[in-house]
Amino acid sequence: MSSPSFRPPAIVAPSSTTGTVVRLSEVMAGLSCALDLTEGQRPGHSARSCLIGMRLADALGLPVSQRSSLFYALLLKDLGCSSNAARFAALFAADDQGVKMGVKTVDWTQVHSNLAFIMRNVAPGQFWMRRVWQTLAMVRQGPAIAREMIQTRCERGAEIARLLAFAPETVEAIRALDEHWDGHGQPYGKRGEDIPLLGRILSIAQTTEVFFSLYGSQTALSVITSRRGTWFDPQLVKALRHVARDPSFWQMLEEKDTMTRVALVEPAERVIVADDERLDNVTEAFARVVDAKSAWTYDHSNGVARIADQMAAAFGFSTIARRDLRRAARLHDLGKLGVSSLILDKPGKLTDDEFAAMRQHPRATFDILDRVGCFRSLAPLAAAHHERLDGRGYHQGLDQSVLSLEARILCVADICDALTMSRPYREGLAPERVIEILTRQIGDGVDADCVEVLTGILQHAPAADPIPVPAPTVVPALAEDYTQAA
Repeated sequence: MSSPSFRPPAIVAPSSTTGTVVRLSEVMAGLSCALDLTEGQRPGHSARSCLIGMRLADALGLPVSQRSSLFYALLLKDLGCSSNAARFAALFAADDQGVKMGVKTVDWTQVHSNLAFIMRNVAPGQFWMRRVWQTLAMVRQGPAIAREMIQTRCERGAEIARLLAFAPETVEAIRALDEHWDGHGQPYGKRGEDIPLLGRILSIAQTTEVFFSLYGSQTALSVITSRRGTWFDPQLVKALRHVARDPSFWQMLEEKDTMTRVALVEPAERVIVADDERLDNVTEAFARVVDAKSAWTYDHSNGVARIADQMAAAFGFSTIARRDLRRAARLHDLGKLGVSSLILDKPGKLTDDEFAAMRQHPRATFDILDRVGCFRSLAPLAAAHHERLDGRGYHQGLDQSVLSLEARILCVADICDALTMSRPYREGLAPERVIEILTRQIGDGVDADCVEVLTGILQHAPAADPIPVPAPTVVPALAEDYTQAA
């Protein structure tokens, strides 16, 4: 993905009636639900954090330019969330979403709170000795490992925001999400007004939403007040307590249709329009978010898009059809953000329960894309990448009578990229082995014409440079597996 420089927002002309105007805020609000999945938060967490932060902006009288930058920083504060998911799962030997959700409710600057949280959440269900050793390993690594994980998340989020051409203030706010007023935050220990104002607003809005969603308004206010001058800017706490006196403040957070509410709080003078180029950048960026969930899936989503596009070109697809297929391919695994990294990175065969959880990710992909108006038409295609011609795929069990050529292409491209890339239980396979495996699935699983086209592409493709991945633990029984890999 290229690195576009910041573009001043395009303003929607009130009198504009030609064509379809796509507001970038609608796209980002819908896709932010994928970030909520990764963080283990209730759907709409980012949107509700945005509503809280923008009410604070009203109370503070922020100028329009800052309000626009804040708006997108609030929606996309968790852009880097997937980059440390695997590390959380490995350190705790536990589901990363559950751990991440719990971390947001703990004052991790307090040693006793930290230790108690670790002991409650490490290696759940395991033999007590395993839990003791896992706890000791975490305590021994101490603050250094926490700083490293938060830095990875914040820097990754800031990088993706920059690649999406958001304003520098948006980028820096995301980078400062976990800094605290007293200097005891992470990852750089910034203090007081050295922390960007927008970053300070992100921090208090996020914490308010988490405690409100879990425990209600009174607990949320109590926690925020207790952290005045430590975690949070005292002036922001004062402003929050002021706006919280209005009953409508809490009522808006209880509404189901947060998407409509979010559209209303975007600064009208700075509504940003997303053209085709920007929408393509969005799909590439979220492909990066998805693939960062596991070291084994580095560049998988964009890899599937490249293969699918080459196949579509060979079939003679139009420019627009190829564009839509690329977008669906980049976003096809959005639902995997809700799958535990313990499952995604397991160095062996999945249990029935684990595979059942894995089989839900296409459904989650559909649900996320169905929230985004301009991508809604792509939802059925993106969610069909594990369907088979014989109807034995998932998640809907569609068969050849209803599977479009686009869906058949996406399925083959997904299997091809998954097989050529290494997985925790096997090395990546050579192209000829990939074709051999796919050929055996013709008729029942995959489309013959698609395999023929892919064969021609792979035969003429230059040798790819190997992508560095961890050393797999080879499991012979999974040597040709693609069902849990793709």
